[in-house]
Amino acid sequence: MLLLATDTSGKNGSIALAACGPGDNCRILEVVPLTGGTFSAQLVPQIAALLENHGFTKADIGGFAAGSGPGSFTGLRVGLAAIKALAEVLQKPIAPVSLLEAVAVSSGSIGKGLAVLDAGRNEAYVGEFEIEDGKTHVIAERLMTWEELFCSASKAILVTPDQQISEAARNRGLRAEQVERPRSDAIARLGWRKISNQQTISPEELEANYIRRSDAEIFTRSK
Repeated sequence: MLLLATDTSGKNGSIALAACGPGDNCRILEVVPLTGGTFSAQLVPQIAALLENHGFTKADIGGFAAGSGPGSFTGLRVGLAAIKALAEVLQKPIAPVSLLEAVAVSSGSIGKGLAVLDAGRNEAYVGEFEIEDGKTHVIAERLMTWEELFCSASKAILVTPDQQISEAARNRGLRAEQVERPRSDAIARLGWRKISNQQTISPEELEANYIRRSDAEIFTRSK
């Protein structure tokens, strides 16, 4: 299956094209970076160019993997809208992938841990996970202050791509593992596992996993 994966959750993003087969066999053909702030102008032309460079058209796409958040409100809206539109036209499955799950999978540890992404404002997106028998299970995702995070991480390893968080955790005597921030190739591999296990959704069901409410929502509800 030809799989198209996107990640527009951060300041910068990327799209990946992968050829996937039985089991976890998912060969990444190419990853194309996207510059933050202009996802809406870049995304569709870059997808078209990526397909053309490898001799494909959109009709060859067999499925989609979408980084569903948490992350940038605007970036996620743009990226998911493009996937929704393509999947609806082509009638192909979508596998939504949490960025926290992708961080957890990057860990080489076994057992329970916390996948962490910086959310700004001295807050963090936190995913509680457990790795056993080579499988990663995300138990819960929530927004926490750094203080709450460090207090809850005393018995678990903290896995994060953010240097400030990992350094702050180590300074408190906590176990912290710094990993690379997941890109769309990681989203593609996780998405293929979900598609293989029939864990897919329709375009209408695809929604961003913001965890935190937007400033507009907070302001509206506080009136």
